[in-house]
Amino acid sequence: MTTSRVLSIALQDPGRPPLRPLPIEVAELLHSVDAPPRLVAHLRAVHDVAGQLLEWIATRNLDLGINPEAVLFGAATHDIGKTLHPAELSAPGAQHEESGRELLMTRGVDSAMARFAGTHAAWTSEEAGMEDLLVSLADKIWKNKRVPELEDLVVARLTAASGRPVWQEFLDLDSVLARIGDEADERLAFQMSYKG
Repeated sequence: MTTSRVLSIALQDPGRPPLRPLPIEVAELLHSVDAPPRLVAHLRAVHDVAGQLLEWIATRNLDLGINPEAVLFGAATHDIGKTLHPAELSAPGAQHEESGRELLMTRGVDSAMARFAGTHAAWTSEEAGMEDLLVSLADKIWKNKRVPELEDLVVARLTAASGRPVWQEFLDLDSVLARIGDEADERLAFQMSYKG
């Protein structure tokens, strides 16, 4: 695979709906591990959804203790371990999670940033904070998959920060997830347009 192919998918293909490009350092990292095109497209879609969630949270002026750059990096790299476990590109599996965390750390990524590769499917663990929940949520809602248990954890964090009733936070989150989910078919088509 050439650098231009990975960079094109990660940075230039506008996608439909228009997807924000991956950070250049992530694109270069994905190239260095020979990430398949479809995986790069998936990571870009999840990264874009994470960005939309962060934009919505920013309008709320809540102190959630999150680092937006960490969330975006986590969304952009959460499945990088699938380069080591290619069978998990098209079939269920969890080997890529811890392998992805280790791969990122061997590439010089700080453990705090590499953790998302290991936590994106473990949102109920003690280790999972709001940043981890947002990466997990983006990884589900990009294809309009609703996971009540995960959404309840996010609502609980929002309620704790806002002081508003749970039902209000639930309705607000539900509204933004429905809006983002409405474009899921286009994001899926973007991912499926790439082979491998």
